[in-house]
Amino acid sequence: MPRASVAPSFGDGTTMSATDFYAQLGVDRGADDAALKSAYRKMAMKFHPDRNPDDADAEAKFKAINEAYDCLKDPQKRAAYDRFGHEAYQQGMSGGGPGGSAGPGADFGDIGDIFEHIFGSAFGGGGGRQQARRGADMRFDMEVTLDEAFHGKDTQIEVEVSAACDPCEGTGAEPGTGKRICNLCGGQGRVRAQQGFFTVERACPTCHGTGQVIESPCRSCRGEGRSDVVQKLDVTIPPGVDNGTRIRLSGKGEAGPMGAPPGDLYLFLHVREHSVFAREGTALFTRVPISFTTAALGGSVDIPGLDGEVSTIEISSGIQSGKQLRKRGAGMPVLQGRGRGDLVVEIAVETPTKLSSKQKEILREFKETETGDECPESRGFFDKLKEAFGA
Repeated sequence: MPRASVAPSFGDGTTMSATDFYAQLGVDRGADDAALKSAYRKMAMKFHPDRNPDDADAEAKFKAINEAYDCLKDPQKRAAYDRFGHEAYQQGMSGGGPGGSAGPGADFGDIGDIFEHIFGSAFGGGGGRQQARRGADMRFDMEVTLDEAFHGKDTQIEVEVSAACDPCEGTGAEPGTGKRICNLCGGQGRVRAQQGFFTVERACPTCHGTGQVIESPCRSCRGEGRSDVVQKLDVTIPPGVDNGTRIRLSGKGEAGPMGAPPGDLYLFLHVREHSVFAREGTALFTRVPISFTTAALGGSVDIPGLDGEVSTIEISSGIQSGKQLRKRGAGMPVLQGRGRGDLVVEIAVETPTKLSSKQKEILREFKETETGDECPESRGFFDKLKEAFGA
């Protein structure tokens, strides 16, 4: 009499086949695909044999979890299971190994991301040919003046990049020849190897995942499909750019190998310091020295702008050093927007260093008429000194 097989046990007297699949994954019967997959990942990570060496119960639970998920992830299998229960599954509805169990030959593609997390990319799941590897992105640093940042400009740059090879048109094959199906992977781009309990899948080492092999490599690019060239590019710098502004030139980066799409070129701008204006966002700042007579009597100063217009700044009598005066709409343009920032003028009252005899005499006469009320801030300071020190 043939010996009956024993279903793996969960350690509490419940066998794998007798336990409800939803209960095994710890989800409700109405759980959606995302909830099923999330629960499956969590359980598979917990009971994975490599994380539980020499633990027969963990291995049995791992197989049971795979059996449950193998059924519930498939809409048709799940519908049959919901209607007929384990009987339908055991009568061949699972499509897995014998009796629906996840045996050594089962497809572990759904837990490839788990294997990759534990072991690295050697256990990557998805099969099939690799997509053409896109070319690398590139960076080009460019300096512009503040005036160019204000007005914008059209210019041309030269960049050395890897471009598609002209003789082979980027295919990597000698003109007049082509590619053939890789013999090792049969055009799939990936190869599998059995390692104990696992099926390991990796990129084909012969065709590097492309599924095709070049019979006669191009002599110009040696089968790479690209070569170094100096590329001239027309670039438009919009008004209002600032330090760190990035301009993306789509498809102007490194060419991909063997005809793959090129990457992008990113232009990073650096605005050169100006001799008169400092910049903060869209605001322009400048420091304007004025004579002490202008500060005392009032007046005005004219500031030529980057736009060629002159901004007249009115100065009230008695203005002090450090006072900031603002001219609305006389600053930098708003990048890709409307309007302009402000011009901010900081006043610096300059004490004269060279006086004629007549000027000195006038100042002496002025000093003799001073009462202290002319400079209330300084008078108040000395009053505080007297109070503090009892002078």
